[in-house]
Amino acid sequence: MTTFIQLHLLTAYAPSNLNRDDSGRPKTAKMGGYDRLRISSQSLKRAWRVSEHFSEAMKGHIGVRTRRIGKEYVHDPMIAAGVNSKIAISAAEKIGSQFGKLRKENTLEIEQVVHISNHEIDLINNLVAQLIADKRAPEDEELKLLRKHQRSVDMALFGRMLAATPEFNVEAACQVSHALGVSAVTIEDDFFTAVDDLNKKEIDAGSAHMGEQGFASALFYTYICISRDLLLQNLDGNEELAKRAVAALTETAMTVSPTGKQNSFASRAYASYVLAETGSRQPRSLAVAFFQPIRGSDQLPAAIEHLQQQRDNFDRVYGPCAEQRYELNAVSGEGSVAELLDFVQR
Repeated sequence: MTTFIQLHLLTAYAPSNLNRDDSGRPKTAKMGGYDRLRISSQSLKRAWRVSEHFSEAMKGHIGVRTRRIGKEYVHDPMIAAGVNSKIAISAAEKIGSQFGKLRKENTLEIEQVVHISNHEIDLINNLVAQLIADKRAPEDEELKLLRKHQRSVDMALFGRMLAATPEFNVEAACQVSHALGVSAVTIEDDFFTAVDDLNKKEIDAGSAHMGEQGFASALFYTYICISRDLLLQNLDGNEELAKRAVAALTETAMTVSPTGKQNSFASRAYASYVLAETGSRQPRSLAVAFFQPIRGSDQLPAAIEHLQQQRDNFDRVYGPCAEQRYELNAVSGEGSVAELLDFVQR
């Protein structure tokens, strides 16, 4: 039976614009007939993956997402070492094509952003060092050795999809919901001006720039589901690394915010409430607790109560979803981060 780790987070943000749409306004979604503030799962995962905390906790086990494999890891180092340009381009194209289809207009890049593991990067670097020493392009047999199945932690968690070479796809062990506001929202507009410090008001006393940006505030519900068995499989059975990965992701999700408009709003927040569950039953989100928006001025305690009640009602109808649970409640001061991290690692 698969063991699942489920995390339910409630995180409150003051006025902010964490994740923008194509017009620069905060992203929204309609749920239960009401507009809600939204942070996409892509925005959340990137903020977590590149954060200082996650990077430090998983140092040496983090990959890179790029389409510039051929240029950054092959062509430029070979040129810097004095290798002939034609040989460097050939080597970059051959190595880059192992990870995706090359762009027609720039063959030093592949068409799609691809996730390469830290182990694959090491293999590329070792091969390029040999090519520089020999001043040659790689042989076919050498190229085949680049595609190893050892995965970085971020790839094991969030997966990899390669349209050109699906045999090297990795199924994500972690699923992340879009964070949705538990109450209805109205996007507001901030009109602002910038003043020219060197304008002495001799001719024009007006502003040097005028602009407008949207913002809103919400208490967000975020749901994360981790298949512990798949994570362990993706990490080649490394139990210690799997535990560290789960702990690092949990703490990062609780404490790291998306970076959108941070300088304008300083919208950094810790989760106010976390419910962690472990068990082998089919997982389920508790988002239905907020299909009817939370109203009133005391929304945080009300949201926690709604979430707990929905959990209990599901258990009453379907039977217990989790074998063990742990709650961290920063509103009432119950629980601790250390105990929560110990719980998710068991």
